[in-house]
Amino acid sequence: MRQLIVLGIVGLLAQLIDGSLGMAYGVTSTTLLLAAGIAPATASAAVHFSEIGTSLVSGISHHKFGNVDWKTVSILAVPGFIGAFVGATFLAGLNGDAATPWISGILLALGIYVIWRFLALGGRRPVFKGRPGVKLLIPVGLVGGALDSIGGGGWGPVGTTTLLSTGRLEPRKVVGSIDTSEFVVAVGGSLGFLFALGASEIDWKIAAALLVGGVIAAPVAAWLVRILPARVLAIAAGGIIILTNARTILMALDASPAVLSTVLAALALAWIGLLTHTVRLERRVRKEEGAETTAPAEAVARS
Repeated sequence: MRQLIVLGIVGLLAQLIDGSLGMAYGVTSTTLLLAAGIAPATASAAVHFSEIGTSLVSGISHHKFGNVDWKTVSILAVPGFIGAFVGATFLAGLNGDAATPWISGILLALGIYVIWRFLALGGRRPVFKGRPGVKLLIPVGLVGGALDSIGGGGWGPVGTTTLLSTGRLEPRKVVGSIDTSEFVVAVGGSLGFLFALGASEIDWKIAAALLVGGVIAAPVAAWLVRILPARVLAIAAGGIIILTNARTILMALDASPAVLSTVLAALALAWIGLLTHTVRLERRVRKEEGAETTAPAEAVARS
């Protein structure tokens, strides 16, 4: 019982992060299950079944707060379903470990680009025009869906990172659209695991515990995305991308615990510093905009 309560808390925290930043539910949950000695396919299956419920509630919540671009979701969903089903079906025969460092390197570079893009704006507001096209969304859906099943998490890191880097959609709509389309991806992955493993190999108690925690957190996360400024949200997501993938690369290179801790601590401090700077910059911009709005009103009142 204690283990299930702990897993419920993990599901809650993972969904709070995922629903706010568009990633980390699968990675966080799967990492814990693997550390507990659960087989990769079984762990990923439990996470995907729990995601059916958490992503559904998350999608409804994001829609309620206006965080979803439905055209983007409609294009992403089908290739995401296909990629997740194929990835789940062939998980046992695929060597995901060999490809992981290379994929993490690409995502790390994109995370750095996301942060640079929004910091380079200085005091200017970010402007978002248009939306990502079909030629980008289809491969993102296929790759993200496959990696999500193979690694127990990948839809958010691939989808959120790539869409943020294009600068076409507001960060809150990137997060909302990725979280909403994840429902279809979770269904595809779950069907694949049912086909490959059978219902007897899936730990339904683990899936249920993660589901309960995730469902509780989903509406709160969607609300946070709604109120967070685009620049702050992008820097927060970029930092998660960099920290997560830097850790993956260092572990693949067999870095010592001391080196791993030192590098991650330095990156975390730099990230916190950038977040602090971004929040202060956002407050300054809002204050200046408020002053510009107030001045004409006062002039009219005096006349």
